[in-house]
Amino acid sequence: MGQASEENKRARAMIWVRDYTFQGWVCSQCGWDYPLPALLSDPEAKTAYDRLAAGKFRGHDCATHRGYPHAPEPDSFPARLRKIVAQGFKPKDAVDVFLQEVMFEYPNASKILEQARTDAEDFLRHIREGLA
Repeated sequence: MGQASEENKRARAMIWVRDYTFQGWVCSQCGWDYPLPALLSDPEAKTAYDRLAAGKFRGHDCATHRGYPHAPEPDSFPARLRKIVAQGFKPKDAVDVFLQEVMFEYPNASKILEQARTDAEDFLRHIREGLA
């Protein structure tokens, strides 16, 4: 493997994406993705899925996954959480701020709030496991 390939592997990152069309891990540099299986809800199963995705990610070659990286919707909940952390908040504090924002934005939408909580739990789990 050449030096350029090694540099590309170091520069790329696994990103969790959840939007209207896709949920799962993607590569920041190419079109590689690892979708979350439908109806996967058990925390231990999600942890196993994350480990599998990390292994597949490490082994993939960006050159064989042409196409644009899957960009999260700008207003997707995981993207919003990453943005709050990027502003200097600790992940747990970012989740608290995020959930307060969602409660303010959608005061009577219990399904949206539940989805926000689920995404926040996944975000913190990914942080704890070193995946985010």
